[in-house]
Amino acid sequence: MQRRLWIATLLVSAFPSLAAAPVDLATLDREMTGPRTQVLVLGSVHLSEVEGGIQPGALGPLLDKLAAYKPDIITVEAISGEQCDLAERHASVYGPDYCASTDVARTATGLQIPAAVEKINAALDTWPKAPTPAQRRQLAAWMLAANERASAYTQWLQLPPAERRAGDGLDATLVALLNTIASRQNESYLIAAQLAARLGLPRVYAIDDHTGDNIQVKDPKAFGTSLEQAWNAGKAELDKNTAIEDRLAKARDLLPLYRFINAPERLNVLTDVNVGATLRATSAEHYPQIWVSGWEIRNLRMVANIQQTFRERPGVRVLSVVGASHKPWFDQWLGQMQGVDIVDAEQVLR
Repeated sequence: MQRRLWIATLLVSAFPSLAAAPVDLATLDREMTGPRTQVLVLGSVHLSEVEGGIQPGALGPLLDKLAAYKPDIITVEAISGEQCDLAERHASVYGPDYCASTDVARTATGLQIPAAVEKINAALDTWPKAPTPAQRRQLAAWMLAANERASAYTQWLQLPPAERRAGDGLDATLVALLNTIASRQNESYLIAAQLAARLGLPRVYAIDDHTGDNIQVKDPKAFGTSLEQAWNAGKAELDKNTAIEDRLAKARDLLPLYRFINAPERLNVLTDVNVGATLRATSAEHYPQIWVSGWEIRNLRMVANIQQTFRERPGVRVLSVVGASHKPWFDQWLGQMQGVDIVDAEQVLR
């Protein structure tokens, strides 16, 4: 026995590659059985930042392309109700304005976020194929109480116009809130919720996560200055792309804008300025590297949150609507998950 152990030790010493052979996770699912999950990551501009706003109907052609993809699950870059509840309980860590207030919804429904989430989950477990207007209004009220505004708006949009009124948990204040949401230029509402309603989906999923990039440094001002200097270095090409985006965002049809921002060439420029230039920057305090660590933790947790939405539903089609700077990380890391295929956004948007 000792001799065999000695020989094994000798072989490892003489041939270290035998012990360090990597495991190829990329091919681990090559012979899997069962359906494969399809994930389309749509990089988006933040519509609220478009100067002058977008033109009415400009998202129609984009929504048509996404509807043809027929997603079963849609995710958005927003904080979930559960994480809003966490932040509210730890305001000294996350700040008092981490999420929008749920006070008016709490007053209307009598529910704090955990109780509202429980109500939502129970309702969706037995959600009928043809919900009544009363069921939709009630679910929308619970979703507002849970700080799941895009999902509440998804339900609101599926009500006939005459049924978009107070009742069944929605009071006049919550109806006013939903009408305010309808007027906001936000991709979670104008793309994700609109598409979910069009496809008859009961909700969208908020998958953003800032628990890992809530960076604590002694000198926040110096930290911000260091990052700004890093991002300003060599961003001439990005500025050219931004000028093109600004022009395309004013058009009556925003499909060309989304084709442009999801093109690999544009994403390469954005990624290099966002992270590449940051890693090349020098800082005695290593501030740029600290920021990149937080950025990657955020993306890792967002990607995990996306996987959680389809964990019990292998083989579904997923659409993730997210700021374009996240797309390269989402594509690569979601693509490494077992049984998951990344859908080419360029092909979908053709």
